[in-house]
Amino acid sequence: MSKVEIKKLHTIAGHQDCVYVLEKGPDTNTFFSSAGDGVVAKWDLNDPENGRMIAKVPSSVYALHYYQPRNVLIVGQNFEGIHLIDLETKKEVGSIKTGTTAIFDIKVVKDRIIVALGDGEVQIINLTTLELEHKFRDSESSARALAIHEELGHLAVGYSDNHIRIYALSDWKLVQEIEAHKISVFAVRYSPDGRYLLSGSRDAHLKIWDIFSGYELKESIVAHMYAINHIDYSADGKHFVTCSMDKSIKVWDAEALKLLKVIDKARHAGHGTSVNTLLWSNYNNLLISGSDDRSISIWDITF
Repeated sequence: MSKVEIKKLHTIAGHQDCVYVLEKGPDTNTFFSSAGDGVVAKWDLNDPENGRMIAKVPSSVYALHYYQPRNVLIVGQNFEGIHLIDLETKKEVGSIKTGTTAIFDIKVVKDRIIVALGDGEVQIINLTTLELEHKFRDSESSARALAIHEELGHLAVGYSDNHIRIYALSDWKLVQEIEAHKISVFAVRYSPDGRYLLSGSRDAHLKIWDIFSGYELKESIVAHMYAINHIDYSADGKHFVTCSMDKSIKVWDAEALKLLKVIDKARHAGHGTSVNTLLWSNYNNLLISGSDDRSISIWDITF
């Protein structure tokens, strides 16, 4: 087993409610966070104590996406819709109502905003015109997580009805339906090499699906004690991390699919409640985590 050294560098206490999303920023040393307090903040890893509020909305923000080609941050305001913030002018440049349900995830591909909603609908919105171009709803349960495989032209959607559904980016048609877990799928993530789709569920299982074998199940791992909330990869693709309602973060070898390290409160002064979101930054390989305890932690991981 590889030796892994973990060092906690900072704890940021900038939010007044649970931290739900961490998202990359325009520079490798910057990132965004959002929380149940409706605040969207920007942080600098060189000066983590001094964040800056980018936006404040009346309800929780479960979804953020930074789109580099337009230098815009897309904010999902629960029960209202999405807001586009131009990071150059720091002003809102557009918004669209998406319904009256929670917004669980946002991704962008080729100027199309993909929005996963709490009523099971997935909406495709033109980023330029902010017009709804397409929508589909293949489940009455929440669409919780999105992942994009541009090379294959696939969109993976994890649902609360236990399923992962794969759609074609070309026409948004259903390509494949996978009965993936026992209960809600909270996280989906394609591996950087494009070989696998990883999924994490409320059933605490981590599953690895072989894309080139028709999304055949390669491995099922009881990875945590409680729900897996999020998955992210290191910049080099050699490792990935999972986080859970069990208050822990786990570091994995991506090739061997083996657990390398557990980051928790007892061993590393980790989070005291559910860890909801992770961002493995390209900046000095720092890992960032956000929790129900309202804090953001920054970790140095050395292999």
